Amino acid sequence: MRRRQMHMSDEAQAALLSALQELRTELKIPTKFPKRVLAAADEAVAKPQPPAEDRTDLPLFTIDPPTSKDLDQAMHLERRAGGGYRVHYAIADVAAFVEAGRPLDAEAHDRIETLYFPDLKVPLYPPAISEGPASLLPDQVVPALLWQHDLDAYGRVTASSVGRAKVRSRAKLHYQGVQQAIDAGTAEEPIALLREIGKLREAVEADRGGISVNLPDQEVTLEDGTFRLSYVATLPVEGWNEQISLMTGMAAAQIMLDSGTGILRTQKETSDQNVVQRVHDIATSLGIDWQADLSYAQLVRKLDPNDQKHMAFLSEATAMLLRAKYTVFRDHQIPDDKIHAAIAAPYAHCTAPLRRLVDRYAGELCVAACADEAPPDWVLEALYCLPCDMERGKGKAADRDSVDLAEAAMLKNRVGEVFDVTIINTEREVGSPKEGTAHLAEPAVMGKITSGTPLKLGASVRAELKRADPFFVGKQKVLFRAV
Repeated sequence: MRRRQMHMSDEAQAALLSALQELRTELKIPTKFPKRVLAAADEAVAKPQPPAEDRTDLPLFTIDPPTSKDLDQAMHLERRAGGGYRVHYAIADVAAFVEAGRPLDAEAHDRIETLYFPDLKVPLYPPAISEGPASLLPDQVVPALLWQHDLDAYGRVTASSVGRAKVRSRAKLHYQGVQQAIDAGTAEEPIALLREIGKLREAVEADRGGISVNLPDQEVTLEDGTFRLSYVATLPVEGWNEQISLMTGMAAAQIMLDSGTGILRTQKETSDQNVVQRVHDIATSLGIDWQADLSYAQLVRKLDPNDQKHMAFLSEATAMLLRAKYTVFRDHQIPDDKIHAAIAAPYAHCTAPLRRLVDRYAGELCVAACADEAPPDWVLEALYCLPCDMERGKGKAADRDSVDLAEAAMLKNRVGEVFDVTIINTEREVGSPKEGTAHLAEPAVMGKITSGTPLKLGASVRAELKRADPFFVGKQKVLFRAV
């Protein structure tokens, strides 16, 4: 089963809806666009600026959740004569509709990113653009930044470039449908190649020491007027699709590095020996066989998130990874820290411009570099402000806090009950940890747990629910106590 979910009572749903509204007020989320911005969007849509290059011959397709309308990416995959592969990857051309310094651009710099709440989506750009002529919806001719990646027979990139073109997607597909077709052997070659190329790219990732951790996500959805809280496991096709995006992000980073101007997504590899030793100690305490010749990245690939001890290790170890940041450079002043440690390569955000501000700028830099032109002035003027702008984004807070509220609402009337939980995180301080994170299989809850005796990572314990209050002022809206 990909999804395990439990429905909420009417009382819990009412509490969650009210708490979500309070959360948006607390975070100062603009749920409506000003009239001047909506007018600017209508004006931009009425005066499109189509590029000269016409690649509507490419039978592109998209893979997204079924209800998505703001489609950033479309792809076409094919074999190359003589061996290897060619990947065309179209990215929404937001700059064709958004003029620097004008109302749409100013509003985007206020919003930073699209926010997803269980009951509401707060888009980066007005739907007239993001769900209209900028979106790679099927059967409409739209402007795009069209990437071309040539790969050898082993999935290694031999050449990448990007330029503007008119494109037309042929099909809007969704993950489960694509997975079923590929598994059944009924997918046509451009789609079936996603597994072939995706697996090769996963092997390339493993060779360079990249890390992909596919822990089940907690997800809160609103379907048919009912909130649902569930764990959602990643389908293989989602990983293969992500490999195409990662490949493009790495190509963008290299193009910007070669041109001397860019914005990277960087992450340092921890050099703190205490942290390194703790990760090894965690593996030992959980009975995980970490052989001396096996790297952390190789170990992660061998673990099964469905095994509670493996899940505990992955949850604890990934929490100790250093935070990623944005790094800007100009005039060939290449930064010392240009690698994203988890990806094990230079990397840039460039494939989701409808949902993330920085991607529009990275895309423009790559198009200019590939055309052997200077970057646009509006890009250079904003470049050094982008890291601070992106730090103001509230996407992570919206996701995390929404789940916290849903957990508390789900358990609101069960305070005092005793649950079977698994300890997936513990305090990282020296000594015997007496606080940590408890994982429940059903309902899909991960909450803080305290204990009068030391907690053992990966252990199954009985715990009494001491608090479940979506309106509690503080982070720990759900609290367990080991019994």
